[in-house]
This record gives sequence, C-alpha cells and structure tokens, in this order.
Amino acid sequence: MRFLFRLRRTLLILPMLWILRPSMAASVDTVLVRSPSMKKFIKVVVIQPDGYQNLARGMPVLYLLHGYGGNYAQWLQVAPQLKERADQLKLLIVCPDGGFGSWYLDNPLDSSIRYETFISVELIRYIDKQYRTRPDRRFRAISGLSMGGHGALFLAIRHPNLFGAVGSLSGVVDLPRFFPRTDSLAQPSDKLLQLISRYSVINLVDSLKNDELRITFDCGVSDWLIYVNRELHQKLLKLKIDHDYAERPGKHEPAYWRNAIDYQLIFFRKFFQESGEGAISIR
Repeated sequence: MRFLFRLRRTLLILPMLWILRPSMAASVDTVLVRSPSMKKFIKVVVIQPDGYQNLARGMPVLYLLHGYGGNYAQWLQVAPQLKERADQLKLLIVCPDGGFGSWYLDNPLDSSIRYETFISVELIRYIDKQYRTRPDRRFRAISGLSMGGHGALFLAIRHPNLFGAVGSLSGVVDLPRFFPRTDSLAQPSDKLLQLISRYSVINLVDSLKNDELRITFDCGVSDWLIYVNRELHQKLLKLKIDHDYAERPGKHEPAYWRNAIDYQLIFFRKFFQESGEGAISIR
C-alpha cells in the first residue's frame, strides 16, 4: 500500500531541487476560451516555461483549479513560484476560471454552470490545439485547492481517460456535509441534492479501481477540513486504492497551499517521468 502520512516537513531535499536549477523566465498568458455549453468566454491563465517554443516535442500539462470564491488568477496570487516551477519542470500549467461556487459540476438547473463540460471537453480541446502538449492522459494531471480540490478529484475520477494523475489540497471532499455553505447552489431541488451526493468525492471513490489513477492529497492539521480528508484517506485504504496522503502544519489559507503545491509538483513530475516524459529535450 502506497500512502504518505507526514506531520512534519521531512523532505528536506525538496528545496534543493529548485536551488540547483538555473533561474529562467516563464511567460504567463491570460486567454479567453469559448464555452459553447455555457455560451460565454472563460478566462484562463496559461503558464509556459522558458524555451517552450523550442521544445523538440510537446510537454505535459497540469491543470490547477481555484477555490470557492476565487477565480482564474488565484493560483498565481497564492503561489507566485509557479512561474519558476514551470521553467524548472518543463511543464505547462493551466489555471481556468471555475465560477464563484460551481464545484466544477454541470448544474442541471442552471445552464450557466457547466464547468465539468467546460474543463473535460472544451478547455482540454483548446489547450491541446493551441499549445504544444502531449495529448495523452499519461501527460495530463489535475489538482486544486479547497473547492478546486474537490473539482480535481471529481473530474479525474469521472474522466480517467483524460487524466492520469490527480491531486487535492485542503479539498472539500464531502459536499453534502458542507452544502449549506454553497450559496451559488442555494435552495436546491431534490434532484440537485441527489446529484451533489452522488458526485461528492467521498462517494465517487467507490467506483475507483486500483492503479486507475495516481492520487495525492493533503490537508493542514489545523484546517477545518482535516476530518473529511482523513475519512477519505481511511476509505481509500479500506478500498485498497493506492494513494499518497499527507498532513502538514497549517490552516485553510494561502500560506499552506503555497508550501504544499511544491510537494505535489514533485509527485506529478515523477508521474510524467515514469510515463516517458524524460525524453523531452530542448533543441
């Protein structure tokens, strides 16, 4: 059983991986992506590593989802080091807007909330067409914070043909328990309540097969979501689904996510290397 349970920052070698690499200059685009399903344009941040245009082949892509009340710009505000990480890891990082409180679902009662369709169909199609990617699940990962942590796990479990690896930071992994907090889905119908329960990550994992996805998730020990993340960890153990799980000092706040994302980037880098990404070279 592969899982990681840490209460302290024991990976002292991690910072050295960044220090030993030269500093470069990633470029950051904010693009408008048309969503036919929602009949509107969605803002998306795309971080391209230095030398991107000279790559001998396409690169892996990491999709990062923002939290409740956030937007497409949240990740760069929380973790400005992502520009350096994109350079160091030769990785395309995509941060889409997911609405104020969409939970990355397709809401059957509101045609303006179709974020599952947007990310799994429209956005991936756009990124693979406009950028030099490797359009294969082995070179595509997704993660997110808080609401985005739920969204990443939800989308990866629902679309294992699209994503080979998934992460969550301080994820709201049990939606029904916290549903009253979601004002964008206020006063839901019975149909929507059933959808929320069925699509909640804590229930979706019942459909997982071992080794279907590479999974990593973590939470701060002082985070109000620590208990549901522990429950998800225990359920995955019971289901014999291999995963990495970590607890670190911290609350539900940017300082925690700024630190934790670096650990997840190493996880994804290892996944891409095992998939054959190591063959990428610069002309």
